[in-house]
Amino acid sequence: MSARRPLTVLITGSDGQLGQALRLRAAEARVAGLHWLPAPRRELDITDAAAVARWLDANPVGAVINTAAYTAVDRAETEPELAARVNAQGPRVLADACRARGIRLLQISTDYVFDGRKGAAYAETDVPNPLGVYGRTKLAGERAALSAPGAMVLRTGWVFSQFGHNFLKTMLRLGAERERLSVVADQIGGPTHAPAIAGALLRMLAPLAAGGTTPGGIYHYGGAPAVTWCEFAAAIFAAAGAQGLLARAPVLEPITAAAYGAAALRPADARLDCTKLAGLIGPLENDWRAGLAAALAALGRGSEAAPPDQTLASS
Repeated sequence: MSARRPLTVLITGSDGQLGQALRLRAAEARVAGLHWLPAPRRELDITDAAAVARWLDANPVGAVINTAAYTAVDRAETEPELAARVNAQGPRVLADACRARGIRLLQISTDYVFDGRKGAAYAETDVPNPLGVYGRTKLAGERAALSAPGAMVLRTGWVFSQFGHNFLKTMLRLGAERERLSVVADQIGGPTHAPAIAGALLRMLAPLAAGGTTPGGIYHYGGAPAVTWCEFAAAIFAAAGAQGLLARAPVLEPITAAAYGAAALRPADARLDCTKLAGLIGPLENDWRAGLAAALAALGRGSEAAPPDQTLASS
């Protein structure tokens, strides 16, 4: 009997934080029967239906992980058309293309589709109520993606890693520059390590490579334990100091989100209930403290970019 061919998976937005984290786990993907086919933004514009069609016709794949997104939460308030084009129109284009070709689509979404007023962790069945443009456009993207047969949506939030721009790297920069730092202390959520999200995505797709299936629908993956932004910052400074990446920690001054005055409203309680996903793929590797240690170790080694792509396809 001949060996089953690997399931080729297009990764859109592969130069972003999660895209780089997926590329970091390419060897594990191969063991699971998955072959990553990364496509950075400069090579594939997901909002261009003709370009997406040409790309998929030239590079047949069995699944798509859409990590491409407009993630500037505050700037989205003044750039709603751009945010909608990337976060809503892009998934619609991909869903249409996947439907026409029998390709499974896995869309990445956000905890910001909720208003944070539940007072408990959000389940997939809870009704979304986004507070800002970013959340609204991501919710529209979810709904567009789910129009494709068997499509999956993975909601996550507070993503950090050694890659790209994120709260961890911002805190390390500001911590080195300032003696005192004000950080929001009345918003709670689950910091989520991007490589851990990549591992969950790998496990969601692995059954397809083995000839099985993964049920479509919405899933949640958030880090644990839940903390405030200020508590997360304190943990970052403590761990960075222990690893010799920060000579001294700044004094943290807890403030309210109202006092911080961000342009976009954010959910006060963005915790996600991950029970459904754990039932699908098994125990979750979502302890953000382990992810923080790994990210800081990578930064200490100077590993701030994923390995070069070996099989970059062009449109």
